[in-house]
Amino acid sequence: METNACTDIQLADLKPGTPARVVSVSSADAAAPVELGRRLAELGFLPGEAVRIVARGLMARAPIAVRVGTGTFALRLFEAACIRVRPEQPQPA
Repeated sequence: METNACTDIQLADLKPGTPARVVSVSSADAAAPVELGRRLAELGFLPGEAVRIVARGLMARAPIAVRVGTGTFALRLFEAACIRVRPEQPQPA
């Protein structure tokens, strides 16, 4: 049986269109961990919330469009890297 930690990835590494659930939000940057975590929580990035990447920017460091709950937000890659998600398998029709 797989451990959950093995299936958790950074939101920044999720493939566009893949459904996932937020596992945790934490900042690797010690300069502003509380403010960034609070901002992401206010946007709806909370454990258990459904999330998926809608679109990626054209350049490698461009922001990504992320759908969480009923809202769509643009996140910079360093913000998306603070969010751990667990990809979900699509439900059969």
